[in-house]
Amino acid sequence: MFTSGGTQSNLQALLLAREEAKTRDLAKLCVLTSEVSHFSVQKSAKLLGLGPDAVVSVPVDHDQRMQTVALARELARCAEDGRVPMAVVATAGSTDFGSIDPLPEIAELCAQYGVWMHVDAAYGCGLLASLKHRDRINGIEHADSVTVDYHKSFFQPVSSSAVLVRDAVTLRHATYHAEYLNPRRMVTERIPNQVDKSLQTTRRFDALKLWMTLRVMGADGIGRLFDEVCDLARDGWRLLDADPRFDVVVEPSLSTLVFRYVPAAVTDPAHVDRANLYARKALFASGDAVVAGTKVAGRHYLKFTLLNPETTTADITAVLDLIAGHAEQYLGESLDRVAS
Repeated sequence: MFTSGGTQSNLQALLLAREEAKTRDLAKLCVLTSEVSHFSVQKSAKLLGLGPDAVVSVPVDHDQRMQTVALARELARCAEDGRVPMAVVATAGSTDFGSIDPLPEIAELCAQYGVWMHVDAAYGCGLLASLKHRDRINGIEHADSVTVDYHKSFFQPVSSSAVLVRDAVTLRHATYHAEYLNPRRMVTERIPNQVDKSLQTTRRFDALKLWMTLRVMGADGIGRLFDEVCDLARDGWRLLDADPRFDVVVEPSLSTLVFRYVPAAVTDPAHVDRANLYARKALFASGDAVVAGTKVAGRHYLKFTLLNPETTTADITAVLDLIAGHAEQYLGESLDRVAS
């Protein structure tokens, strides 16, 4: 069913998971997710009335993917402590790194422990249509629910999102009837009504955007576009990895690059942080480009999220040169101030 965004989709999926859980004691319920998952997991847990420690953060590996050994340990610990895992939220495209959790292994653990498996594929859903990289999201077919943001990797205008469920029967938990809006006779008469499936009532016709795109381009057309930005990110990673001016965190699974300028002559990490922050602000102020930012292990990094198939490696190279130029200007001015 369509929603207004990935945050609401995650909330609705966890609502279904909560209602399908083996207990109604909210104090016992918990949700397991990776330490780099979207903030909406914690937000949804709070909105659903779960306790402040209900979300269990599972460590990630070097590639920012959930460690399944750690997940198995946490599931076992929950059982020992008398807690009831109502859902494992796997991420297929983390916001910062585009990392994809090991979905097949997570699915096996969820089946072993009888836990609802939700996949937040708000970013990585474009892989569902990919012609080249579909295997990166293998295992998603085992999920009980999936969040997709068509306004990300399906190239739709905001907003166009949905939560998909394996078993339509679970949607009964979101169904309420009002005579003026969706009387019960509509069900017996088999009249379609999104109110029976969603938290929203009044809504825009967001599904029209996706329908039109699929009618004009087809799923393969969308898949080709997403393959282009994924391949571009891989080319960008090669540029960054070969450039001694920059440190790049992980090879991209999707279309995100996290990196920072690292001057050889500066050893103070805090000073390097300030140089990167200055470069980002100066670049924005110049109007030449806009670069996102994030933190990795407490340090400031820059981020490209490449979702425009018209972007080229030449564009990436030009922006990297601008970043380096602004950072070098800041460092030079800092040395001048120290010298004076």
